[in-house]
Amino acid sequence: MSRVSLEGQVAVVTGAARGVGELLARKLSARGAKIALVGLEPDALKQVSERLHGDSDHWYADVTDHEAMTRVAAEVKERFGKVDIVVANAGVASGGPFADSDPRSWRRVVEVNLIGSAVTGRAFLPLLKESRGYLLQIASLAAVTPAPMMTAYCASKAGVEAYAHCLRAEVGHQGVRVGVGYLSWTDTDMVRGADQDEVMRELRQRLPWPANKTYPLGPAVDRIVAGIERRSAHVYGQGWLRGMQGVRGYLPGLIGTVGQREMRRFAPRLQGMRTGLVGAGGSADEESRATQRS
Repeated sequence: MSRVSLEGQVAVVTGAARGVGELLARKLSARGAKIALVGLEPDALKQVSERLHGDSDHWYADVTDHEAMTRVAAEVKERFGKVDIVVANAGVASGGPFADSDPRSWRRVVEVNLIGSAVTGRAFLPLLKESRGYLLQIASLAAVTPAPMMTAYCASKAGVEAYAHCLRAEVGHQGVRVGVGYLSWTDTDMVRGADQDEVMRELRQRLPWPANKTYPLGPAVDRIVAGIERRSAHVYGQGWLRGMQGVRGYLPGLIGTVGQREMRRFAPRLQGMRTGLVGAGGSADEESRATQRS
């Protein structure tokens, strides 16, 4: 498709306090979009908003909270008059053996990444139908390639990919386009947080090229912006990910075989691995939930 000008468009970005969400907001703003930032870190969101090129505002909300996200959608409509683009980017991750995982952290990954994306879609779909807009769901290489030590993250991203594909078929005739964005290991707080664990870092380094690299954030976000401008059904943060679609059917069997060998290698070192959410975003999520409980 030809590119759609972002000048005057209203874009909502969840998980916008840092990483992909922050840089995406900056790049969309530089192209003339008005930005609504949504996340769990109000101070960080305020700072991001103040640095943007044009009109913007920010909202504190947990994407898994339907009432909160419905309120945010209404307030964004009141503030900007419409919504043209929604990027469901908010996500968290955990790593380590499933049998030893913290059940609450495991569940939270699925809640934020999958349920939170669906809650975001449900809240903003009425506005996207009004504008005949675009919803971009951020998934991952993890949606295509299962991996040991990443059960919650892979399950959530595979689920969110399927959800977005289903939604595309449901709302296309109403003028709403839905895209899925795929990212490999990209230089964000989440990936750096995962790399703090020696086993996870070494296991990732043993993946076959090009999946064993950490990719710079800027070019990946540039590709996402181009996908938004084209209202693309599939957006690839790294170009080689497109080729994975053609071989994905073979990957579970291959990884099941190779993964057993790798897990046997790492088995003596698996005791005592951190089981909580990783990175600064994971810490923010845990702190927000602790505050709500207190």
